[in-house]
Amino acid sequence: MQPYTTDDFGVNPLMFYYEVTRACDLQCKHCRASAQHEAAPDELMHEQSIQLIDQVATFPRKPNMCFTGGDPLKRADVFELLQYAVSRGIMTALTPSATPLATLEAFRKAKDAGVSAIGISLDGADAATHDAFRGFEGSFAQTMKMLQFAAELDFPVQINTSITKRNFRQIDQIADLLESKGIAMWSVFFLVPVGRGVEEQRIEPEEYRWVFERLWTHAQTKPYSVKTTEAPFYRRFVLEQGGNPLAGPAHAATRSQSEFASRMNRGSHRGRAPLGITDGRGIMFVAHNGEIFPAGFLPVQCGKFPEVSVVDVYQNHPVFKQLQDPNQYHGICGTCKDRLICGGSRARAYALTGDYLGPEPDCFFELGE
Repeated sequence: MQPYTTDDFGVNPLMFYYEVTRACDLQCKHCRASAQHEAAPDELMHEQSIQLIDQVATFPRKPNMCFTGGDPLKRADVFELLQYAVSRGIMTALTPSATPLATLEAFRKAKDAGVSAIGISLDGADAATHDAFRGFEGSFAQTMKMLQFAAELDFPVQINTSITKRNFRQIDQIADLLESKGIAMWSVFFLVPVGRGVEEQRIEPEEYRWVFERLWTHAQTKPYSVKTTEAPFYRRFVLEQGGNPLAGPAHAATRSQSEFASRMNRGSHRGRAPLGITDGRGIMFVAHNGEIFPAGFLPVQCGKFPEVSVVDVYQNHPVFKQLQDPNQYHGICGTCKDRLICGGSRARAYALTGDYLGPEPDCFFELGE
């Protein structure tokens, strides 16, 4: 398979996220979806979900499809949907919540369905921090069990860590904790104030720099890949350190989502580099009820499935076309020399300014550089 390139931006997303349900037993402080215990009444039915998968399979090149939520394990037919997506030639990933539903048997069903990778959240180096963040006592212990299950089944794992004021000083401890867990990638997410996340406190721009320094260090020394989510200016930081986000050394710090996709497929593309992938530019999100967005954290609706085609929306909707062209961004993000490999968080720009093409509010490079 040919690697995903910038030529694909306007034609195919690399990552297609499908929120199969909003039902979840956790009360996570940053939850984009403000998830609830029961499924929403307007959740896509089984046959509609099958139709969505069929449509995703018609992209000129099939994206990787992540089944997320809520907690996808709260949906009774999730394994059928996963198996069907795999049968259509779509590489799939699953992001279960750390609850008693995430059993070894559930992981084995996912493996049998053909799932290529598991996403697991870890938001603290200890139970007190993580459980407070997740709103569920015992979530940290369950997360550790899930890592054991994944290792037992030889499942590639991406750990997702959400950074806020409450836990950013634990970045080194979390990195060290993960060192022995056999994970493929550590994805560090920087808070976007949407959903319940509006009540959390973002770190300051200069605190980003400190976190980036720690991530860069761990990326050079840890056995797993490191990437950021909703902080694409980490790519600028890589440049500052002498890294090359377009050609990239073999070190994990400059590996992108596209490399994790190859890792999911047991590939060996160890030098894949950030392509400038960001909200709506290599990414697409469909909510539980079919609403279409450029990303889960960018709530600018661009139509609703099945009334419109997700392929047509990605390729032709004005919002997606604007997001796919960093030359249309405003402020410093529109004039930055690195806008093609960074572009700032479009979701955070929208959440804080109301302009999804506006400048990245948290970029420390704005402070005079």
